[in-house]
Amino acid sequence: VGEYFLYAVLNKMVESVSKNRLADWYERTAIQQVRPVEVDALTAQRYWEKWERVSEQDLERIAQRFFERIWAQVKPKADCLLFDTTNYFTFMASQTDSDLCQRGKNKEGRHHLRQIGLGLLVARDSRIPLYYRAYPGNIHDSKLFQGVLQEMFGVVGKLGRTEGQLTLVIDKGMNSEDNFAIIDEQAQVHFVTTYSGYFAEELSLAPLSRFAPLGIEKNRRLKDCGHEEDQLLAFRTTGEYWGKERAVVVTHNPATARKQGYILDEKLEKLRLKLLNMRGQVKAMAPQWRDPTVIRERYAKACEVLHLPQDLFTLEFSGTSSSLNMSFRKDAYREQKRRATFGRNIIISDHINWSTDEIVQASLDRWQVEDTFRLTKDDDLVAVQPVRHWTDPKIRCQLFTCVVASTYLRLLEWR
Repeated sequence: VGEYFLYAVLNKMVESVSKNRLADWYERTAIQQVRPVEVDALTAQRYWEKWERVSEQDLERIAQRFFERIWAQVKPKADCLLFDTTNYFTFMASQTDSDLCQRGKNKEGRHHLRQIGLGLLVARDSRIPLYYRAYPGNIHDSKLFQGVLQEMFGVVGKLGRTEGQLTLVIDKGMNSEDNFAIIDEQAQVHFVTTYSGYFAEELSLAPLSRFAPLGIEKNRRLKDCGHEEDQLLAFRTTGEYWGKERAVVVTHNPATARKQGYILDEKLEKLRLKLLNMRGQVKAMAPQWRDPTVIRERYAKACEVLHLPQDLFTLEFSGTSSSLNMSFRKDAYREQKRRATFGRNIIISDHINWSTDEIVQASLDRWQVEDTFRLTKDDDLVAVQPVRHWTDPKIRCQLFTCVVASTYLRLLEWR
């Protein structure tokens, strides 16, 4: 069984193919010179038979032993760990029995398809994965995080390299009263998380005069390249969140703000053209265009398609159903208010003694997990998708091979 895992991992590290094509692929690789394999045995049917023998409990023990071997070689620090989640859509039919593949909010917009979730814990200093968890696609990130917190504490305890304190860097999707209550109970455990600007509008709309450039490496590189105008800005304050006083840092990224501004301009122009067309239909008294309520619903649908709020334009109707007129105007105040939030990010931490630069850098380093996720969605390398297995045990085995391949690739890069 171990050999079958290994050959699937090696393939995913180089050029991911389906199990049906695995034998053909191995016939034309130099791996045969290093580790000969009976090519005829690498069939989809044999993989099915081998992985059928691996229970969920077996796989957990295999994963634990694998990561322990990795830790022994890399000896990662566990002062600061990065945790994030992603999901992978599948084409599994609705009637196929599966606890793992469920419908939920898909990060690639494929909400109508069943999906699998994956949580990953990465060491900040080495970017080496330390722990992973596959979970049903309909579980919210905050519920998953609550369920795996104690497991992650156990992983860190085995490493024994926390130097007294542990900091977990997470995304706003994990935020909940219960989760931070668990973290607060651990005296040596701290957190850095992002926070939705929707729930802190006064912070998102803070004037730029309050911001100042950060002393982080990214800004130094931008300054050296002559792009000082793109430096990341921030201001710091405090506030009560989840029952305690926390450090709050609001950042402003000028480059992101410009990009979001361009995107908004494009979307507003598309919406304006749509409204002009709608006004023409109303003026022509076209069928199905004589009821203001129905027309407002169509406007709301157009806003939903463009991912825009409905309050950026105001629609007005006059006349009767036999001679209806429609007019619209842009709400400049709401548009400017929306633009003022562009490029903004809110970071909250219980590290009151950390500097602003340290808090922001820890939050920015979450890209290391996201980079691993991008690798798992690469077409040529790790390639979790398309998911070619149709039972939960096989899907778990497949995800494990993808995590192992990602870990090996990072290990090669680290060395």
